[in-house]
Amino acid sequence: MRTAGEEIVSSCPHCGVEIRTDRRFTTWCAACEWNVDPQGPGKEKRGLDRVRRGLAQRYGARLFDELRDSGRGGKGSRSGRTWSGPLAYALALAVHGLTVVLGAVGLWGLVRGWGGLGMAFGLFLLALAWSLRPRLNRLSDDDRVLLRDDAPELYALVDEVAATLGTRGVDAVVVDVEANASVTHLGLRRRLLTLGLPLWEVLSPQQRIALLGHELGHFTHGDTRHGMVVGTAIRSLSTWLYYVRPMPDPNVVQAVTNLACVPLRLLISAVMALLDLLTARASQRGEYLADGAAARTGSTEGAVGLMDRLMVTDSIVTTLQRETNSRRLRGTGRGGGQNADGLWEALVSHLDSVPESEFERQRRVGALRGHSVDASHPPTHLRRRLLLDGTPVPAAVTADTARTEHIAGELADVRGTLAREVVRDGYGDL
Repeated sequence: MRTAGEEIVSSCPHCGVEIRTDRRFTTWCAACEWNVDPQGPGKEKRGLDRVRRGLAQRYGARLFDELRDSGRGGKGSRSGRTWSGPLAYALALAVHGLTVVLGAVGLWGLVRGWGGLGMAFGLFLLALAWSLRPRLNRLSDDDRVLLRDDAPELYALVDEVAATLGTRGVDAVVVDVEANASVTHLGLRRRLLTLGLPLWEVLSPQQRIALLGHELGHFTHGDTRHGMVVGTAIRSLSTWLYYVRPMPDPNVVQAVTNLACVPLRLLISAVMALLDLLTARASQRGEYLADGAAARTGSTEGAVGLMDRLMVTDSIVTTLQRETNSRRLRGTGRGGGQNADGLWEALVSHLDSVPESEFERQRRVGALRGHSVDASHPPTHLRRRLLLDGTPVPAAVTADTARTEHIAGELADVRGTLAREVVRDGYGDL
């Protein structure tokens, strides 16, 4: 074995091919894939998580073949509008209907049983129905919100990307510390974009535009899972499931209660699994189409680069945790964030130093494990392949140095604030 700086040169113990790798990362063989995934797939998902992951794998693979055939002049992908959409809406309305019935019965019990036991029963049902009500998204007091006056250049970029896709921009931008990004509705009509600063920081300007294109692309394609009716129904079912979860370390009475709740828990889980089944194909299709929007706005190269960064989000998290712990040890512990300067720069420096061999290993591990951003996304390696199998697309939106610097200036205050909070509280504890 020979070393040169950070590089290690050795021979594969399985096939004998020379291996060149960075000492900071896993040593593996690209020829025979020896040690490509030393940790293995990890703990297997259970329950609804396992169902959702399985659906993501199944529909992701099917839609990959359909959309790839479409791009090559084949029969093409079927429309995202199928019988499953109306069925999902009907099931979601039934869930909300049950909430209405509970509220009505509770009100009847309150009126008819005034002053007696029926009143207590009615109040209980009214409180239950209130907790299960469809709730629209809203901003919280803890959200780091940037409005148009706070970040005009960022909003101008979002508007340009949106116009390219034939939709409108957003009404608010929230910046947080997740290595992710998302869009959703606020109330009935307002739109919210959430940018995870750790992900945004490690992307190039064109990759950032691809990220915006992907997220805003969701507004141009239907996704019933995250729509108002179905999305709020899933939230209500999750609340139901929370109420009937088994109590830990139960006494005799609690053990009987746990047992009595088993049928209801199974029924709720079955309804949630059915909603997942009915909305899975449309959700997966929406992600692939959003990837196409990312390529149209930020270029195919930018969209593929974004996929590579998404493949190493675990490394983003690990780096932030390491940097946070190191800075807290040098500072005053949980009491302050005095050593926060340069946190994001350290993260960017680490990600920029990741060698191509590690990105390739992560891509192969993703293919072996079926890696996806979460259970609502198709496998990341299939998303990447679909972009590469198509005709390369140039960027419709670009960001020059001046624009990039203006946006960085608009984010400067929130960057500093979030860095101090991460160092003070620890990453993953916020």
